[in-house]
Amino acid sequence: MQSVMDVDMRKPQAKAGNGFTLIELMIVVAIVGILAAIAYPSYQSHVERTRRNLAQADLLELAQWMERRYSTTFDYRDGGGDPALPFTTSPRNAAEPTAYNISFNGAVGRSDFELQAQPTALQNGDRCGTLTLNEQGTRGAAEADCW
Repeated sequence: MQSVMDVDMRKPQAKAGNGFTLIELMIVVAIVGILAAIAYPSYQSHVERTRRNLAQADLLELAQWMERRYSTTFDYRDGGGDPALPFTTSPRNAAEPTAYNISFNGAVGRSDFELQAQPTALQNGDRCGTLTLNEQGTRGAAEADCW
C-alpha cells in the first residue's frame, strides 16, 4: 500500500494540450505561403486575359459601328476626317481602371480603317501588346495566339 507521502512525491502528469505548437503553426504558414506563391501568378494571368478579351470585344463592336456608318454613307470618314469614336477606353465603365486606350491606327480612309487598342500601365506586362483590327476583319497582335 502506498503512503500519502509517496503519492505527493510523484510527478504530476502533463495535461493534454488544446493549442498548437510553434512547429505546427510554422508548417501551416509555410503551406499557405507555397499555395499563395502558386495561385497568385495564375490569378494575375487570368485577370490579364480577361482584360484583353474585353478589349477585343470592344474593338469588334467599334468595327461594327464603323461598318454601319459605311453602309449608310459609303464612307468611313466623317466629313473627310476621322470620325469620333463612341468610346475610347476599355473597359468603358468609368469606375474601373483603364486597361486599353482605343483609337485609329493612322488616318481613316474612304474605304479603309484600322482600330487599335494600346495597353496602359495597368496592362503593361501583357505579351500581346497592341491589338489591331481593320475593315477586312484582319486581327493583329504581337503574338499569333492572342486573338
